Amino acid sequence: MILNVSGRTDIVAFYTDWFMNRYKEGFFDVRNPFYKQQVSRIFLDDVDAILFCTKNPMPIIPYLKEINKPILFHVTVTPYKKDIEPDVPDKRKIIEAVKELSRIVGIDNLYIRYDPIFISDNYNIEYHIKAFKHLCEILNGYVKHFIVSFIDDYKNVRNNYKFLKLKDFKESDYEAMGINFSRIAETNGMTVQTCFEERNLVEYGFIKADCIGKELAQRLTGKTKFKKWKARSGGKCNCVEMVDVGVYNTCRHFCKYCYANYDEKIVKDNIKLHDKNSSLLIGKIGVNDIIKIRKN
Repeated sequence: MILNVSGRTDIVAFYTDWFMNRYKEGFFDVRNPFYKQQVSRIFLDDVDAILFCTKNPMPIIPYLKEINKPILFHVTVTPYKKDIEPDVPDKRKIIEAVKELSRIVGIDNLYIRYDPIFISDNYNIEYHIKAFKHLCEILNGYVKHFIVSFIDDYKNVRNNYKFLKLKDFKESDYEAMGINFSRIAETNGMTVQTCFEERNLVEYGFIKADCIGKELAQRLTGKTKFKKWKARSGGKCNCVEMVDVGVYNTCRHFCKYCYANYDEKIVKDNIKLHDKNSSLLIGKIGVNDIIKIRKN
């Protein structure tokens, strides 16, 4: 089993204390978002590797030496300002944390996600090319792999059109981005790929790869057989199956493009229910809850 921490919220940035408490206790409880009384219990002994997805790895860095499972990091670093990412820390601090991560977990276990990409008057193609070039240059020698994706029409995106002011991508935009990103990455000894996108830009030099495909999962875990992640995108994604311990509507970055938040009031209400000593990220186990052990 590969533990995803997390595609539903930024546990590393905001809930590291909870994660480490659960790690030491040896199990995590995850409430089913569609059947509230059903809770999956995940024992650490059944976990083969951990994927940490975060915009801010700083809180967990001091604890990494306590984690004796194979670790992979996906750190999202984007060029947007406070109008789009109001509560993301100073990117210069994030970059320094990325460099430290590289030294700790190794360059092959660290991916930078430059996503989601959208274009507007303030954030046009030329802006992205310049920002990507700068990012690759300052991370040269610390990072080898970049993953990009394009903004999707989520509820939160629709709610924030007035901030995002999105423009449609033209083929010339994809071409300019693909050619320039590929060239910049190669110049800096890096690869660049998309993440489950219809436009994977391989015709412009991107490599074709999955975020966590079978080959990478085998290297991390030593195992050879993995289920396909059928729950993601109706089974169209080729990543191996992962188990997410996060909860939607709990991320305090409040990014205007976020797919995991769709109601800021609910986010604030959920945060009040968080207890770092609970087995659940949000709330506590109730007398009517049904706990089932999840093995894979």
